[in-house]
Amino acid sequence: MSEGSVTIDGEVRGKIGQGFVVLLGIEEEDGAEDIDWLCGKIARMRVFTDEAGLMNKSLADFGGGVLLISQFTLHASTKKGNRPSFTRAAKPKVAIPLYEKFIARLEAELGLAVETGEFGASMQVALINDGPVTITIDSKSRE
Repeated sequence: MSEGSVTIDGEVRGKIGQGFVVLLGIEEEDGAEDIDWLCGKIARMRVFTDEAGLMNKSLADFGGGVLLISQFTLHASTKKGNRPSFTRAAKPKVAIPLYEKFIARLEAELGLAVETGEFGASMQVALINDGPVTITIDSKSRE
């Protein structure tokens, strides 16, 4: 990703240059072990090009930033009718502590500050995909 930002009430709250925009959806069944696994996977994923033009560098190798956005709508079910259902998405009582743990864990994994939006806020997210490369990672599909 070439750049990304999040704006809330007309104010840019988080902004990065090259790196990852992470849209994080937390569901009711998620726990600390899911956060640990996801942060490790994100920190070590090799998707940045090396000198040979191959996707062979991780975020740490590359030195890019991270913009983390909470996104409960990733768990939308569209199986019935035309109105999405969000019943799989964790309620704030479960999701907020896991979101905060995710930020702290990813910062520890990368050794850099993670830019964020605001949990539950109406946000305008802008990003310019480089490639484009968009990857979905589900902690429930580890094997």
